Amino acid sequence: MTAPIDYSAKLHFGPTTNDVHQGIDLARMRAERAERLRGVLRAHGVPALLITGAENVRYAVGFWWSEFQLQAAYALFFAEHEPVVFAPAGSYHQMPDQAPWIPHWRIARSWMGGTVSEGAAAEEAKLFADGIAAELSERGLVGEPLAVSEFDNRAIEALTAQDIEVRAGLPLLMESSRIKTQDEISCLKMVASISTNAFMQALESLRPGVLQSKVAREVKRASEEAGAEFGASKVMAGPLAFERGISGSDRRLEYGDLAYVLTCGTSFLGYTACLYRQYVVGRSATAQEQGLYSELHDRMDTVIGELRPGSSTADVAAHFAPASKFGFADEAELLTIEYAHGIGLVNVGSRFVHYNYPIINRQWSLRYPEEIEEGMVIAVEGIEGQHRGGGVRTESMVVVTADGPELIDHFPRDEILVAGAI
Repeated sequence: MTAPIDYSAKLHFGPTTNDVHQGIDLARMRAERAERLRGVLRAHGVPALLITGAENVRYAVGFWWSEFQLQAAYALFFAEHEPVVFAPAGSYHQMPDQAPWIPHWRIARSWMGGTVSEGAAAEEAKLFADGIAAELSERGLVGEPLAVSEFDNRAIEALTAQDIEVRAGLPLLMESSRIKTQDEISCLKMVASISTNAFMQALESLRPGVLQSKVAREVKRASEEAGAEFGASKVMAGPLAFERGISGSDRRLEYGDLAYVLTCGTSFLGYTACLYRQYVVGRSATAQEQGLYSELHDRMDTVIGELRPGSSTADVAAHFAPASKFGFADEAELLTIEYAHGIGLVNVGSRFVHYNYPIINRQWSLRYPEEIEEGMVIAVEGIEGQHRGGGVRTESMVVVTADGPELIDHFPRDEILVAGAI
């Protein structure tokens, strides 16, 4: 039996701000994120970082927009100067007086992901690069390297044509975001708390005869009613529960289904949840099902127990089930199913869930270990079951403290929950 995992202190405030107590300090969070990013740029000898992706820009400067199109907005972030935000139409005129901490605003140049004509795209790309070159020149940075993250090849080619030395920016952004500040951890605790409302809704909605998609919609709405910026949910049950089948299925829940519900992608101030909880529909779990879940739960707790400062990702990954346990030939067949990953605000490729450093699995962590550090927030997930016979799944979010790992999601995780009993 594994040792019990400690829980992190519960929040003493809700998702709204007021003037009678201190909750999440937004100004402090913006300032500390920016200073951490500046420190990374200085350490790597890079004076400027050009970033796009709504959450990435939000991390660096505190500006966000609805990302209907990649590269519709971007920011130029400096190690020693105030940032410049290139905002999309609409935001360009609306936002400057609403975000006074950003001193410099410009209109973004966009070729709409390449959906415009070739001539228009080429013209816009040149205007984009001209604008970046002008800002660098104004700050005496001509000839200095520019780190660039999340831009397409056309953007890179346009910058290169301006004789700008382009370096990879994503590793710098990911390095900066691997350790969370006090307020970032509170944001992640908040989205985990919001998920409590979602998982309670699942207890009410999971019933024999109901469509999986209907349950997912009701769970998503419960997250948003609890204060989520965006709610998200999926339900997988019965023969689709191993190995995590089609999540958008209109399959109908049947009596006795093992079902798991996830809130992955639910966000608060851009910080996303990545959580699963396990249910059985219409009846109590059998001894065999309970045994299957206990095996999974104990394995995940062993993994979580290794998330201590100074441990390595290899130490953690060694406790995940190998692919051979499930009859798989390659560890890649368990990627995103039996693994752990950092979670936060910084995002790559506008993914639904914001994966951060580190990514931990048997696929590569045993050969390429990284250090576990205090202040990381890591989601840990695994699976057990039989192909087409059903399965069980769990995922928890963990903050790494000086004293070891602490769970930040407080909804019950030690057993299969009974829903829709008849």
